[in-house]
Amino acid sequence: MNVRTLASAGTLESSDAYVEVLPSDGGVTVEVESIVKRQFGAAIEASVREVAAALDVASCEIRIHDRGALDCVIRARVETAIRRAGGDE
Repeated sequence: MNVRTLASAGTLESSDAYVEVLPSDGGVTVEVESIVKRQFGAAIEASVREVAAALDVASCEIRIHDRGALDCVIRARVETAIRRAGGDE
């Protein structure tokens, strides 16, 4: 899937995550801002990369603003934002 435009999903409410996906060159880059980054930052980034790989995304920039969301919420927000950015090909 090609990321063609800026798209987002989620909120900044407690126990949620706000995800932005932008077009980029040169692979998938992930930026994590989280209240639990010290404990779960690596796991959040791994989940984001797994979702991007499952959707066959070759290159994009993904920004996560996490407010303590569960892994399933993060994955759903990332998938939604990627599909919105790619036009749900």
